[in-house]
Amino acid sequence: MRFLTLLFLLVTITVQAQQLTGEQLLDKAIEHHDPNGHWSQFVGDLQVTMKTPDQSERVSDISINLPTQTFELITMRDSVMTESRVVGKEVTVVKVDLKNLNKKFETTDKEWDRAVLMKNYYTYLYGLPMKLKDPGTIITDQIEHKTFKGKEYLVLEVMYDENVGSDVWYFYFDPTTYKMEIYQFYKKDKNGAIDKNSGEYILLTENHQVNEINMPRVRQWYYNKDDQFLGTDVITK
Repeated sequence: MRFLTLLFLLVTITVQAQQLTGEQLLDKAIEHHDPNGHWSQFVGDLQVTMKTPDQSERVSDISINLPTQTFELITMRDSVMTESRVVGKEVTVVKVDLKNLNKKFETTDKEWDRAVLMKNYYTYLYGLPMKLKDPGTIITDQIEHKTFKGKEYLVLEVMYDENVGSDVWYFYFDPTTYKMEIYQFYKKDKNGAIDKNSGEYILLTENHQVNEINMPRVRQWYYNKDDQFLGTDVITK
C-alpha cells in the first residue's frame, strides 16, 4: 500500500510539472506566501538570530519599509553594536563597543557598501518568492521534479540578467501547498557552466507571519559540495 501511495504521489507531481509553466508555479507559490498581495507595500520588523559553528551568536534587528525605501539594521555580536540605515541612496553607519565606549570605529566605503549589501540580502531572502517577479529575473519555463532528502518537490530554475547576478538558483516547492521549502544556488565556471562543487542550499522550516506575509522562521545553511553545515538563522521576534 505504501508503494502505491508513493507511486501515486510521484505520478501526480510529474503531471503537475508537465502542466504548469515556470511562471504559473511561481504564481501559485506567491499565492501561498503572500495571499493578499501585500509584499510591494511591506512595512515590518524582524529580529533574526544567527548561530554559526565556533562563533558567538549575532542578533540582528531589521526594519523594512518598502514604500519609503527605508532599511534599518542593528546587529549585536558580543559587545559590538553596528547600526546601519539606508534611505534611498543615502547610507549611514554607526559602530560602537558597548563595553568600551571610548573605542573608535572608522566608517569606510566598505562599511557603507556592506549596509547596502545587507539591505539587498534581507529584502531578497525574506521577500521570496515574491522577489522573483523583480526585473532582471529569468524564470525557466520547464519545471523539474526532484527528490531532496527523501521528499518530492516541484523545482523552479532561476537565472538573472548579467547586471543583476550570475548565480543559478533553484527553488523547491511542496507539490500540494506550493510552500517554498528549499532554495539552492550554484556559481558558474569560466566557461559559463554550473559548478556543482560551488554554492549552498538552505532548508526552510516553520512559519513566521509578518503583515500577512508567510516567511520561513528557520533557515539552515549547507555547502552543496559536501553537505557541511554552515549555520542557522532564526526569526526570534
